Amino acid sequence: MQSNVSTAGMKKNVVLTVSAQLVSFFVSAVLNLILPKYVSEMDYSSWQTLLLYLGYVPIFHFGFLDGLMLRYSQYDYQNLNKPLVQSQFRLFLGAEVFFALIGFALSFGVENETYRQLVRFVSFGIITANLYAYASHLFQMTNRISKYVIFVMMMRLILGVGIVAALFCGANSFYDLCIVYFTSCILTILWGASQNKELFWGTGRLADGTIAELKNNVSSGIMLLIANLSSMFFVGGAKMVVQWHYDPLLFGKVAFSFTLVNLFLTFVTAASIAIFPSLKRIDTANLPDFYVRIRRSMTPLLFVSLALYFPGYYVLKLWLPNYADSLVYLSVLLPMIVYESRVTLLTNNYLKTYRKERLMLVINLVSVAIAFVLFLVSAYILDSLFILLACLVFVVFVRSIVSEIVVMRIINRRRYASFGVELALVVLFYFAIVMFNG
Repeated sequence: MQSNVSTAGMKKNVVLTVSAQLVSFFVSAVLNLILPKYVSEMDYSSWQTLLLYLGYVPIFHFGFLDGLMLRYSQYDYQNLNKPLVQSQFRLFLGAEVFFALIGFALSFGVENETYRQLVRFVSFGIITANLYAYASHLFQMTNRISKYVIFVMMMRLILGVGIVAALFCGANSFYDLCIVYFTSCILTILWGASQNKELFWGTGRLADGTIAELKNNVSSGIMLLIANLSSMFFVGGAKMVVQWHYDPLLFGKVAFSFTLVNLFLTFVTAASIAIFPSLKRIDTANLPDFYVRIRRSMTPLLFVSLALYFPGYYVLKLWLPNYADSLVYLSVLLPMIVYESRVTLLTNNYLKTYRKERLMLVINLVSVAIAFVLFLVSAYILDSLFILLACLVFVVFVRSIVSEIVVMRIINRRRYASFGVELALVVLFYFAIVMFNG
């Protein structure tokens, strides 16, 4: 049985998820400011490499979780066919364990000790990251945002306290950080399972129609999964090329810049998570007006965030003098948040709501292909890190504009003049950066 959601209900969900991400933001800010200070540059680089590749382990659920979100988001928890979902979960879990074992076996062929550890941790992350995502999706798709908030806060708080405690005890190696991280994941997953018992634990027999339903969810979600991963590959691809072509210490400094950008995007992701289930429950006739309202409210906040670069530059330079170069890279990357926020919060959610995943996939794949070619040319032919980062911002800008034009045509709303205003403000920001540094 479907349920409706009001504007007030959507606002409440957004406030709840942003509140959770506010806690996540402060924990991430503390960790990302403390780790570079008290962990060696090489260990920090290894840590960032692990996080980079863990971001792509969702490929191993083959769209199953995205299919759940797309096909079940209009239902409340009590209305789900729980035996059917739980039976699919068992097959899903078996697949994750299988892929993790393959990864662990392959690690024995890696000669470098650090890389061997990385492969093993990423292999274990196939299980933990996808189980965490499963629990997270269950809370989101059934609109139990308050429990989702607790779930996110629990993970971040356990991780934050654990890492600070480890550093206090002198455990500051890459291996120590990984142990704390995966322990936090496991404890949070166990709580998520306790709140979704009927969707984690079941009888020994698979429910009727499990295989057919699993296929439907995978076929529905695979394009969305690829679209989401390709979207992540804008940043991930740039970081990979930097890791491949430049030395590990430089990669660590560039990764630190990306981490600062992601701190802001945490809030955008939070709001996006709350908005999508709500959009699925709104009358289609009201969706165009919601789009205009959300977009109008975003613009001032995005450009205020750019202005924060200037005071932040001085504070971070004093605290982390070894990462002063990272702040210069950050100045190139920061306008990316304006356009990436548009895609994450608005265009992707609307394309999913109107079931235009195929169109979303095409936009992302074409953009990623162009971006990756530009990254390789920038690194291996021009050997310019700054050009590589500028190419990333440019492609994110183009993808955002194209995605918005597509959505505006779908909802029959035209706000093209705003593109010029926003571009002018970004150019003004870059001009201010040149004057500021010169």
